[in-house]
Amino acid sequence: MYQYSEWDQALLRERVEQFRDQTRRFLSGQLSEEAYRPLRLMNGLYIQRHAPMLRVAIPYGLLSSTQLRGLARVARDHDRGFGHFTTRQNIQFNWLELEQVPEVLASLAEVGLHAIQTSGNCIRNVTCDPLAGLTPEEVDNPLPWCEVVRQWATLHPEFSYLPRKFKIAVTASLQDRAATRIHDVGLQLVRGASGEPGFRISVGGGLGRDPHLARTLRAWLPADDLLDYLTAILRVYNLHGRRDNLYKARSQGAGEQCGSSGLQGAGGIGVGPHPPGTTGVRPGGPSPDQRTVCHARLQGGRPIPAPCSTSQCEQRIRDSL
Repeated sequence: MYQYSEWDQALLRERVEQFRDQTRRFLSGQLSEEAYRPLRLMNGLYIQRHAPMLRVAIPYGLLSSTQLRGLARVARDHDRGFGHFTTRQNIQFNWLELEQVPEVLASLAEVGLHAIQTSGNCIRNVTCDPLAGLTPEEVDNPLPWCEVVRQWATLHPEFSYLPRKFKIAVTASLQDRAATRIHDVGLQLVRGASGEPGFRISVGGGLGRDPHLARTLRAWLPADDLLDYLTAILRVYNLHGRRDNLYKARSQGAGEQCGSSGLQGAGGIGVGPHPPGTTGVRPGGPSPDQRTVCHARLQGGRPIPAPCSTSQCEQRIRDSL
């Protein structure tokens, strides 16, 4: 598992001291509830009916024994002796005192844990198969890829204020114990025709008020292109998500707004098998004009003069990053 460097620890300590000062000013009346709300949400803190709730990230569900003891100390010293593990591999403490939350965050930072991006309209904790790296049917160990995505997503300046929360899950098993199809983006490790690692990309899944199963956006993506592809998806969502309507602001709503072919065009591909060296555009998939429009969206509305082929579209995505 990832080990925090001294730079990481320094960043966490600075965030804790910053939030400590913000909480002090709120409790003394210098900050209004309206001003304090986005600050606490950036640090995973919800104000609920009976007590504040703090949600702590457990990246891809992996804890060291030191971190588990750190969580136990928080439960013993600041809560009621227990915490609630969530379905997305976080832990929630539901009975904290507001003035003690900065001290809780400081204690967690010493064992490499934090509550950054566990609430608010941002990329949330990256989740994974609970049996990752342990079962023979896996294509590869997905945990290193979870860490790659986690480092890319953490404090990403372009995606810190999305239309709504955005959830990513990773699996390497056909059994899909990570439930990737109910996430905004699901990543399934697969092998290409020559045995090279890649990903099947699904988008637009979610539960809640209007549940959707994710649709396959690309059947095979080279592993080296993963972060470029995620960036392209997030840019389309960030530009065209429904900020005016809370109930249509998730990625499912953006998919309905752009249309299935529009989202596929944003990635420069169609639905269906897409082995290396083929276009991946099936009959009835996005037309060249649709792909051109979506690439114009990715490039901030600047028009692209001529329809592009799939390979040209994908190159323009890379050029725009």
